[in-house]
Amino acid sequence: MTPPSTSTHRRVVVTGMGALTPIGNSVPALWENALRGTSGAACITRFDASAFSTRFACEVKGFDPHAHLDKKLANRLDPVLQYALVAAAEAIRDAGLDPAAMPQSARDRVGVVFGSGIGGINTFQQQALAYQAGGPRKLSPFFIPMMLPDMGSGMIAMQYGFRGPNHSVVSACATGNHCIADALSAIRNDEADVIVAGGAEAAVCELGIGGFAAAKALSTRNDSPETASRPFDATRDGFVLGEGAGALVLESLEHAVRRGARIYAEVLSVGTSADAYHMTAPHPDGDGAVLAMERALRQGGIAPDEVDSINMHGTSTPIGDAIESRAVRRVFGEHADRLTATSTKSMTGHLLAASGAVEAILTVLSIVHGVVPPTINVTTPDPECDLAYALNAPVTRPVRTALSNVFGFGGHNACAAFRAVE
Repeated sequence: MTPPSTSTHRRVVVTGMGALTPIGNSVPALWENALRGTSGAACITRFDASAFSTRFACEVKGFDPHAHLDKKLANRLDPVLQYALVAAAEAIRDAGLDPAAMPQSARDRVGVVFGSGIGGINTFQQQALAYQAGGPRKLSPFFIPMMLPDMGSGMIAMQYGFRGPNHSVVSACATGNHCIADALSAIRNDEADVIVAGGAEAAVCELGIGGFAAAKALSTRNDSPETASRPFDATRDGFVLGEGAGALVLESLEHAVRRGARIYAEVLSVGTSADAYHMTAPHPDGDGAVLAMERALRQGGIAPDEVDSINMHGTSTPIGDAIESRAVRRVFGEHADRLTATSTKSMTGHLLAASGAVEAILTVLSIVHGVVPPTINVTTPDPECDLAYALNAPVTRPVRTALSNVFGFGGHNACAAFRAVE
């Protein structure tokens, strides 16, 4: 195998993970329900959706922010920030880090790169209504900070006193992988020893559902929400909007070994590209997706036949799944029939900015456990989607090297590559 082009840099590993999702409010619950093939889709409970063309979503269920956060703080936060803080807290605990016991000099070497594609849309909606009803005096002083997409990274740092590199990436559905990419770069360049990376989204509200529905992006399978997200199925008709957050603790290998941390997997690379084609539609030939995957392989020193599985972007849109499937075949050739492909969005729905982080977690766990989670709801396979998918049941197989694709509105593409540490 060709050695990674980054071999002169520090190796980076995953030592902690946290998740809040429609199919589980922790990483163990997420993994268990993913292997069961659980659908997170159901009729919307947050508001009366009877007037909408799509009346279902993948909501986070059974979540009480007061069980995790100070009550006064929780009441001031948009749900997107509540989700971010809770997922980050689980990842930090899982990594065995105790920020309160760390000297400030150590916390100065811990950064946060955390993003949201839309930010506090619930806050935006509520404040717009408050202004309409009562004018500017009705606006909250927390309106602007709670709406900003960058506030998740800031709030996580404030919560723990982390003064390392801190910023937010906003690249729609590619946000989570771009955050992982920036964290990887910062640790390799010795700007930090540890970085909490991930993404959060909370757009299940009238404006979120209404906006995506107006764009004709959502499934309208209102009679069967639980089967609506069906990547690679010939009858797919759009994605199912989801919400939640995913967080990963990335750490230099030497730092992790020095403190005796458990290591889940190594982050090899994140290949990125742009379609430079359309605001919302992927390039019809999948050129941007091909570039991102090829760059992930090249930068990670990965031969195509070394890849065992790929968690595809696979949103269940009529054109996107077929284009991505063809792009995978262009990159991997005959090996495309030997790797196991899946789309966990069939269960979680499309988590937008959180999707990259949550799917990275599932990809890492597939390496740890040697199981690829299923793509559920496939009853009529689309002949244009002709890869070796894990259809309707998990696939048990050795997984040493795995990829995770995310593509965003605006033509943003990012492919993350992970490998077992032996």
